[in-house]
Amino acid sequence: MKKFIGYQRGINLGGWLSQCEHTTEHYETFIVEEDIKQIASWGLDHVRLPIDYELVRSIEDDSFKEDGFKYINRCLDWCEKYYLNMILDLHKTAGYSFDEKENDFFHSEILQDKFYSLWDELSKRYGKYSNRLCFELLNEVVDEKLVSIWNRIIRNTMKIIRMNAPITKVLVGGVRNNSVFWTAHLENPYDQNMVYTFHFYEPLIFTHQAAYWVDKMTPDFSTEYPSDRETYLKETKQYLPPEHLELYDLVDTTKIDRTFIEKAFTDAVLIAEQRGVPIYCGEYGVIDRASLESTLNWYTEMNYVFEKMQIARAAWTYKGKDFGITDEHYAPIREKLIQLL
Repeated sequence: MKKFIGYQRGINLGGWLSQCEHTTEHYETFIVEEDIKQIASWGLDHVRLPIDYELVRSIEDDSFKEDGFKYINRCLDWCEKYYLNMILDLHKTAGYSFDEKENDFFHSEILQDKFYSLWDELSKRYGKYSNRLCFELLNEVVDEKLVSIWNRIIRNTMKIIRMNAPITKVLVGGVRNNSVFWTAHLENPYDQNMVYTFHFYEPLIFTHQAAYWVDKMTPDFSTEYPSDRETYLKETKQYLPPEHLELYDLVDTTKIDRTFIEKAFTDAVLIAEQRGVPIYCGEYGVIDRASLESTLNWYTEMNYVFEKMQIARAAWTYKGKDFGITDEHYAPIREKLIQLL
């Protein structure tokens, strides 16, 4: 499989410039230079930087906000100083937010033109950093019915980006929240500098146990990893929306462990090999409600499969957002977790 050079082991900077309170105080304090230095000291080679549309563009009049670009530039400079590469991920765009099920973007030419215009500006500003910066077009398209629309938007955006950034690596993910199972529904790569990306939080009943934002989930629910298929299937039926049952039909194992993870990745890896593109897991992690022992078990097996199948990745996330590696919950196992990233 084609290797994603320079982006083998990384971590997300979730909650800094996206999914946050968009204030100067937050931007200035949530992530600082010392954090980037620490990430580099862990032996990682890159960070994934999620940003929201409103960071760099006014919702009112669509003017570009230089103060917002300043923080992207700052992170890029810090990464250069500490020998890290960076993925610039547009996490939310005008008319679309993965966590609020807002889909207007996919049905509005006006909103799509804003998206194209933003990527035109981003590629003009950052295309010259192709040796250490990649672009990720949009985080987690949710609705599977949007496959053809999303593929069309990818094609149109790539034409614009390539006028300004001819060799910058560009990451694209499938529908169902960048599901590894929907990678095959992406069109053939636009050119040799594309990367297929997916997110992996399976089994979701374990990694998102007691998550307050998940429909049907209760705050007192807990489960362990690994477990058997029937236990997770029963819990999934009780605590998760019905679409999450699909997983147990797609992956045929009696136990949910490293064999399950490897089988889940197999088809996507094969598609990437056939199409000559690298494949990258842009998010994976365990909520801070899970037991430390089970968390360590899950990370250990994820690391094993990533290494065996030569899949590049970035953990979710460095700080906060209920998954932060540096948060107090993970302190007893943090050193072990860092070795498994």
